[in-house]
Amino acid sequence: MDQVVEKILAGERLGREEALGLFERDLFELGELAREVRRRLHPEPLVTYIVDRNINYTNICVSGCKFCAYYRPPGDPQGYVLSFEELARKVEETLALGGYQILLQGGLHPDLPLSFYEEMLSFLKERFPEVHVHAFSPPEIIFFSRREGLSVEEVLRRLIAAGLDSIPGGGAEILVDRVRQRISPHKCSAEEWLSVMRTAHHLGLKTTATMMFGHIETLEDRVEHLLRLRELQDETGGFTAFIPWPFQPGNTALSVPKATPVEYLKTLAISRIVLDNISNLQASWVTQGPKVAQVALEFGANDFGSTMIEENVVAAAGVSHRLSEEEIRRLIREAGYEPRRRRMDYTLLE
Repeated sequence: MDQVVEKILAGERLGREEALGLFERDLFELGELAREVRRRLHPEPLVTYIVDRNINYTNICVSGCKFCAYYRPPGDPQGYVLSFEELARKVEETLALGGYQILLQGGLHPDLPLSFYEEMLSFLKERFPEVHVHAFSPPEIIFFSRREGLSVEEVLRRLIAAGLDSIPGGGAEILVDRVRQRISPHKCSAEEWLSVMRTAHHLGLKTTATMMFGHIETLEDRVEHLLRLRELQDETGGFTAFIPWPFQPGNTALSVPKATPVEYLKTLAISRIVLDNISNLQASWVTQGPKVAQVALEFGANDFGSTMIEENVVAAAGVSHRLSEEEIRRLIREAGYEPRRRRMDYTLLE
């Protein structure tokens, strides 16, 4: 065995150059190494998932991200803002299907004040006190902060008081500003994304983290992204999971080849090896489909993600996979694991 493999098997942390060198290794070797790391973190043969729904409360956005096929600019006839009653109908459907969490994400809407989001959270908590509200990614929080002239901490404290339970890791894309300035020039910087998460963790909120790869970034950029997350997790311990997923170029302004399943599995395995302090790694069946997601369980993933009762953003890029809870449980069992429903913080519900 070489030195890097010995370090991985001994549970020792890899440095930047060692992590970058993993991309040159054989796919199946990486799978075996990631599987060993996964077994060390999760010795029982369980794979978790959550029953929830992604609700996009608006598609109106001034960010103009080149990778997004879902947003509409202000004034577009296809733009919308959900009424609270429509929101309630979607939550009621989610509960009827056994759901216990909603993920709220929208565009950077220039005309909605912070009070709108406070009222939306209060409405949901009063009508559905049992539902976990996982909402507002860091770019949204930064946008609220700038619009209101408030600090990120003030914005988060007000949202928490209104009913915010946790924050999703969206809007990370690649945490390298050179990349962000090209694909999402009006969105928050890498340091701002990290600062929202740092503040949220210090206020007691748990969050997830993501990486959207396979567009204009380099392999060095992917490693930089992973290391910045690892560094923040060392500081706060607030990330519950990491979700890497490949960019879907359909109907977007970025004309690049679609990442292959092999590239996805390699990046997933390297993420599992490098992120030694984030316990859970999620497979992306929404972008990869169910079969590749099953294989991902042998490349470091221990979580099958969400049932995605509703998903619009990836679907707008022309990729639409749908799985019921029963299908997810069957797929997990077929892959040799036992399915377990979970909460956002990865405590088990069964």
